[in-house]
Amino acid sequence: MTNLTVRMARWSAGHPWRGIAAWFLFVVLCLGAGIAVGGHAATTEDFRIGEAGRAEAMAAEGGLQQKPVEHVLITGGGAAAGAAAQDAAARMKRLPEVESVSAPVRSKDGTALRVDVTLKGSELQGTDHVEPLMAQTAAVQAAHPDVKVEETGSPSISKGVDELRDDDLARTEVIALPITLLTLLVVFGSFAVAVVPVVLALTSIAAAIGLSMLASHVFPDAGIGASVILLIGMAVGVDYTLFYLKREREERARSGGRLNARATVEIAAATSGRSVVMSGLAVAVSSATLYLADDVIFSSIATAAIVVTLVAVVSSLTVLPAVLAKLGGWAERRAARRGRTPKAPRTGGGRITKAMLRPTGKHPAATLAVSVVAMLALAAPLLNFNLTDMGRDSHPRQIPAMQVYDRLNAAFPELKSMHQVVVKADADRADEVQAALRDLAQRAQGDPLLAGTSELRTSADRRISLLELAVPHHVSTDEAQRSLDHVRGEYVPATVGKLGVETAVTGDVARYADYPDHQKSKLPFIIGALLLVTFGMTVWAFRSVVLGLIGVVLNMLSAGAALGVLTLVFQGTWAEGLLDFTSTGSIGSRVPLFLFVILFGLSMDYQVFVISRIREAALGGVPTRQAVLDGVGGSASVVTSAAFVMVTVFTSFVFVHVIELKQMGFALAVAVLLDAAVIRIMILPALMLLLGDRCWWPSRSIRRTTDDAAGPVLQNVG
Repeated sequence: MTNLTVRMARWSAGHPWRGIAAWFLFVVLCLGAGIAVGGHAATTEDFRIGEAGRAEAMAAEGGLQQKPVEHVLITGGGAAAGAAAQDAAARMKRLPEVESVSAPVRSKDGTALRVDVTLKGSELQGTDHVEPLMAQTAAVQAAHPDVKVEETGSPSISKGVDELRDDDLARTEVIALPITLLTLLVVFGSFAVAVVPVVLALTSIAAAIGLSMLASHVFPDAGIGASVILLIGMAVGVDYTLFYLKREREERARSGGRLNARATVEIAAATSGRSVVMSGLAVAVSSATLYLADDVIFSSIATAAIVVTLVAVVSSLTVLPAVLAKLGGWAERRAARRGRTPKAPRTGGGRITKAMLRPTGKHPAATLAVSVVAMLALAAPLLNFNLTDMGRDSHPRQIPAMQVYDRLNAAFPELKSMHQVVVKADADRADEVQAALRDLAQRAQGDPLLAGTSELRTSADRRISLLELAVPHHVSTDEAQRSLDHVRGEYVPATVGKLGVETAVTGDVARYADYPDHQKSKLPFIIGALLLVTFGMTVWAFRSVVLGLIGVVLNMLSAGAALGVLTLVFQGTWAEGLLDFTSTGSIGSRVPLFLFVILFGLSMDYQVFVISRIREAALGGVPTRQAVLDGVGGSASVVTSAAFVMVTVFTSFVFVHVIELKQMGFALAVAVLLDAAVIRIMILPALMLLLGDRCWWPSRSIRRTTDDAAGPVLQNVG
């Protein structure tokens, strides 16, 4: 692998303009191909999970699947409200996007009217068709100024969420890019050099977006791919360039002008270039474990993370050497004109790093104990960890449709959620099935957790029957969850369950309950796969079983601490004002898997880079103890800078309004901060100092190097 990275760097550095042109051509081709072919969005069928998913498939088989529904809410005005409702219904019926329109329904307290509008197409297609309906609602409001006419529903809410998320992502770029540039300017002291990592990261993101559109025809895009590409692309794109660039500048300064730019680029390719390849492969392989989740959302995340990471690796191996060769050549010519040589690089890190390393070097056992206890204390809130799906109720109220949603549910509480009991049987048993479902509805009518209203529908071929029960509670409430237990555990077994036919329960509440359960069932397998990947990649990179085990333990420790801090912040209410969110008392069901997988991959960046420097020194004959201190100290500045960039990128996602993205950004920012400041500067070196040469077991290369270095010394002593 080292030979390949050197050959690629040699060609690129020897033909810099060709290398730069080839890269930009690659980016244009990737983006162009993606736009030309187009992406493939996930369908409703792709999102089906658990028993709720089975019920939805059965309902769809009979044409009884859920449809996108909008509600026009009219309040105030007395008789004028009825005229507005009739006008709204008439206007909606004329729209080609509309399948059916209900008669106006008055609330029990008489203060509101609603008109239910069912759109054509699947649930997910409602977002694409809702804009004409919203325009007609605005027209009704203009025609009836004496009443208040508003619209809400799953399509308009989804549209509002998408627009808010896009605005938030644009804002994250505004926050992250200047801070990233400023950080790199401080690190390198040159604006031209500081711009390089940012430009390469942005072009890698552009190429990855194009490639992900092509990949979506194999792994459908659940609508989150672009967010993941931006989140991961900025982090790894800047980091990989930073590792490579920092090493090239060190070698150029160390040579004192004796090596030209092409030679220093080759050295950087043989050292940091190899680390970048290993780190990138680790992130890609770790991300691939998300496919085990059997969930279209995680498949989208995995595809996006893999594509953008591999593109970032390719950029660091191809165009980056060309850019460094040109920048190095210009620097050499400027130095020659001024009669100066580059200054020798600083080693051993900055004052803060030295201060943190000092107790580690003197008292590794005590440092290890204190650091581990502190990390375990941060992980302690996991004892109260509550994992739920972030349903519609958790969407921010900055979205106008969500404000109307709250007013609609106040006037019509029976619309808050519902259960759907779906039965599949032979057509000649339809009457028997319907009788059993009516019995179920009768039993449920007296349940205080249900609204007492129901609707029974049967497919045209009489094979599928569906009973819908209204639930006057939001899906996230205990009352709604208990009502689901009643339906699944009592009413179904006592009625249709006795018929020996295929039965399943879906609906808003069932979806909310089944998705986290599905994730919890997959979590052990994915974490197990991650542990194997971390162990295997570390052993492959350093030929050390001990370091592989250390990597597994440290990754679990940092992930656990990050999840603990996340739980402490987001399950309580004390940080709501500080971070601008409304606590749901839980963590989004997708967050732990996302955190574990992405963190395990990204932490390999620092692991590989730091241990590579230590191993390089040890192979040069430096005793393991000194190699650890020199390696950690020498790599501290670039690791700290890279971590600061990552933390900046992830922290910018804390300012988005979608709660699950906010939690993901916060968790990753905390995890990377802990990994860089505690794991890599305190716990890892303390462990390696205590283990000594045993760190490299069973590899004998370093032991042989140490023995060879000690031989002449012993001869001289003799």
